[in-house]
Amino acid sequence: MPDDIQGRAGHSASLALRLRAAREASGLTQAQAAADLGVSRPLLIAIEKGTREASPPELVRLAEIYRTSLSELLRPAPPPVAIGARFRAVMSADQRDTDDLSLAVDELQRRADDYLDLLRISGTEPPGRPEPVRAYAALDARRAEDLATEERNRLGLGDGPVRQLREVLEIEVGLRVFVLPLPSRVAGLFVIADVLGGCVAVNSRHPNERQRWTLAHEYAHYLANRDRAEVTRLSYLRQPESEYFADAFAANFLMPRSGLSRRFHELKRTSSDQVTPSMLVQLAHTYGVSLQALSGRLEDLGLIPAGTWKRLRERNFQSRVAARMLGLEQPGQASDALPLHYRLLAAQLYADGEITETQFAHYLHTDIVGARRAYAELTETADVASDGSPEILDLSEASG
Repeated sequence: MPDDIQGRAGHSASLALRLRAAREASGLTQAQAAADLGVSRPLLIAIEKGTREASPPELVRLAEIYRTSLSELLRPAPPPVAIGARFRAVMSADQRDTDDLSLAVDELQRRADDYLDLLRISGTEPPGRPEPVRAYAALDARRAEDLATEERNRLGLGDGPVRQLREVLEIEVGLRVFVLPLPSRVAGLFVIADVLGGCVAVNSRHPNERQRWTLAHEYAHYLANRDRAEVTRLSYLRQPESEYFADAFAANFLMPRSGLSRRFHELKRTSSDQVTPSMLVQLAHTYGVSLQALSGRLEDLGLIPAGTWKRLRERNFQSRVAARMLGLEQPGQASDALPLHYRLLAAQLYADGEITETQFAHYLHTDIVGARRAYAELTETADVASDGSPEILDLSEASG
C-alpha cells in the first residue's frame, strides 16, 4: 500500500465528495456499493458524508468498484458536478452508442477535473461573462433568431461572420470547449459543471464546419435550457423541440439575416445577377459553414429556390473540389482538444515552477516531447527576432 495514501486521505471533505461523485457516475446505489465493499450501507453513507474516513484498503477497493483510479479519488480539490450522473438519464432514454458515449463522458469528466485542478493551483477563476438562462414558454424559430441577435449585440459581433467562434465562446461567454473523439453519430455534448459553468464536447472526428455548427448549437442549450445535460445526435428522425430551437439559433448566430443577405446580393451583383454553385461555395467558405447549411439558410430566407441543395446533391456536386478550384483554403480540423485558457494556464504554472514538466504533460494529455512543443507554441509571439526567427515570450520573466 503506498505510504502517502493515509496522508492524502486526510482531505476528508474533498475525498467524501469525490467518493460520492464516483459512485453516482458509476450508476451504483449506496446499497450496491456497500455490498461490493463488504460494509453496511450506514457506514458507506458516513464515508460519503466525511464523518468516517475510508481506510487505505477501502479506498483501493472503492476505486476498483467505481472503475476509476486512486489518484482521481485523492485529488485535493472537490469534483465538479458528477458529469456522468447528469448524462445517465439521457443515455438511458437512448441506448445507441451507450458504451462509447460513456467513455466520452468519462473523458469529459477527467478534463473538467484537470481544469479545476489548474484553477485551484493558480488561485484564479475561469474567464467569461455568464448570462442568466432565458425562460421561454415555447422554443420556436422566431425566439431563436431574437436570441441570436441579442447575443451578437451583447458580444459586439455585428452581423458579419464570426471567424474565431471557439475563442469567443470560451473567453467572452465562458463555455469550456473540449474537442474529443465521440461516437460518429454524436455531434456534441453539453453539461453544466458547477464552478466551470457550461462544458461542451465537440466531436473531433467531424469536419471543421460541422464542429462550428455544433458549438453554436450547444451555445443555444447553454442559453435556453442549461438545466439538463444534452447529447446532440446526427439524426433525421423526430427531434425534441429544444433541438430544432438550437439548430435555428445556430443558423441565425452563424449566418445572421442582415449580413448574409447583404453579402449574398453583393456576390450576386458581381456574378451578372446569377446565383451559381461557385458563388454559394464562396459564401459558405466566408461563413465557415457547410454548403448544405448555407443553402438551407438561403432557402429559409427566400434568397434561393427551395430544393437548391437537394438538386446540387442529386448532381453529385462536390463542394470541397469546387472550393479547391476557386483557391479557397479549407479550414483545418480543431486540433486543440483543450480550451485555450486551460492551456495558457498550464503553461503559466509550468513557467512559474508551480507544476513540473511531467505534470504539465499530464494536464495537456501528451508526452514530454509533446509538452515541450506545446509550450513553444503557446509562448510564441507574432514578433520576429533580429535573426528572423519568431520571438518567444518568457512567461516566468513576464510574471516576475
